[in-house]
Amino acid sequence: MKNKKQIFNPYLPSYEYIPDGEPHVFDGRLYIYGSHDKFGGDDYCLNDYVCWSAPVEDLSDWRYEGVIYRKSQHPYSVGRNLLFAPDVAKGKDGRYYLYYSVADSAVMSVAVCDEPAGQYVYYGDVHDREGHVAGSAKGDFYQFDPGVFVDDDGRIFLFSGFCPGKREDALGRRYVGCHMCELEDDMLTIKRGPEIIIDRDVPCPEERRYFEAPSMRKYNGKYYLIYSVRIGGLHYYISDRPDGGFVYGGRIHSASDVGIGGHDAENPAYPNGNTHGSLVEIQGKYYIFDHRMTNNSSYCRQGVAEQVWIEEDGSIRQAESTSCGLNGGPLAGIGKYPAYIACVLMDKNDNRAADGKKIMAPCITQEGEDRECGPEQFVYNIINKCVVGYKYFDFRNTSGIALVLRGNARGRLMVRYEENGEDKACMEILLQGGEWSRIEGKLPSGSEKSGLYLEFLGEGSIDLLEIAFF
Repeated sequence: MKNKKQIFNPYLPSYEYIPDGEPHVFDGRLYIYGSHDKFGGDDYCLNDYVCWSAPVEDLSDWRYEGVIYRKSQHPYSVGRNLLFAPDVAKGKDGRYYLYYSVADSAVMSVAVCDEPAGQYVYYGDVHDREGHVAGSAKGDFYQFDPGVFVDDDGRIFLFSGFCPGKREDALGRRYVGCHMCELEDDMLTIKRGPEIIIDRDVPCPEERRYFEAPSMRKYNGKYYLIYSVRIGGLHYYISDRPDGGFVYGGRIHSASDVGIGGHDAENPAYPNGNTHGSLVEIQGKYYIFDHRMTNNSSYCRQGVAEQVWIEEDGSIRQAESTSCGLNGGPLAGIGKYPAYIACVLMDKNDNRAADGKKIMAPCITQEGEDRECGPEQFVYNIINKCVVGYKYFDFRNTSGIALVLRGNARGRLMVRYEENGEDKACMEILLQGGEWSRIEGKLPSGSEKSGLYLEFLGEGSIDLLEIAFF
């Protein structure tokens, strides 16, 4: 694989808010299936399902495939009628099956299409041989967050499960942990199950307890059950079979670098929130697809991705959260970059309201309404003792930096190459009014893999639109 151009996180255009990404390769293309947030929305997944794809030879060449399934296509009304996180698998008949749950339904629904990113049509709800729809009655396991998996021998498995603090919903459907059904070849009828795979009551530290988002993958004869903890990233269990025997493996990724560099859920490197994603193998390399928060909101999430490494014993090392993502290495230390590719955003102030929530926090956001094109995001509201960081650049031939800023602020921007490293430069800040302006400063050359950390010390607030190196 050789990308024709540089690519960074988030890997899709900045106006696109697709969390819960399930990556799949079909016929030489990588497809991303996820839910679809609305910028400025007041709930999860307010938009219809869309799809993006890229050739496996070039993960910088993303193509918008359009809307593949609409909320209005679901044949009956349930609760908020929102399309939550989906997954897709190719059936034995050559068709593609999209599994989803509508918000508040506790039922797993299926749509079908003749191509990976065409117009899906409703197919039915997952049910047993007697016709009972799983999750439709009191005492049923709560169906949520489908993870569909077709094994090498053709067996079809559907993983599901939500595990909040309570043990059942208002209608008595049970939150038991992660559970599994084996499906018939019709991709709809339950052949076996549901069976609990990860019991919510199994003793384990809270920071690794199963919460939601099960996704199954098989590599080198090992089965990986990827899942989300409540706050703290994507973790995995590992087994020699797909229907049990799973042992906890570790954390694969956190968009907030929880578990890396001394960061935890209370001290993240980037605003923390829920997560959902999975692994994909592309030309012998492995990648984890995840999402990050923006706009100081859990309802405005964007896809990010990183390469991961699977060891000979099957274990997976945690992938660091970076700006360079799928690029295959550090970004060039010459040229312009949008500020929204920041992977570090820390507020060292103790700005907390009476309910304990952070206020006045900096964030990555955009202007205007939700859209499918238009101006890019920027970093908003950088105040005293806030840090904006990027990983990684090749600074061996870099001698200067330019920033496009606006705001009303007076102070200094300290430039570092490591989060807790020494100051490499100091840029004086004096901004008045709302117009974007450019400031420049000198930088000493750095290493082939350097971070960039900007900490503001002063009064007022800054927005950051663009970074350039020369």
